[in-house]
Amino acid sequence: MPYDSSLDKQVFSKSYESENTKVTVSVYSYNNGPKKLQISRENMDAEGEWRFSKLGRMVKEECQAILPFLQEALDHL
Repeated sequence: MPYDSSLDKQVFSKSYESENTKVTVSVYSYNNGPKKLQISRENMDAEGEWRFSKLGRMVKEECQAILPFLQEALDHL
């Protein structure tokens, strides 16, 4: 079965933004299935638009900023 974005329900989402990057902690449920945690990164491009980027590694500031979001997301799982 191919992915259908209309079946993807966002249960929770909070973001940490710095000068040109944003890290988002979200909880999603696909097709009323089990809720799952997602951590994603977006970087600002030259036009000032947010673009998806591989999360990869995080600096200490980012980790400290999203820790409360992770704890809150656990309440939604």
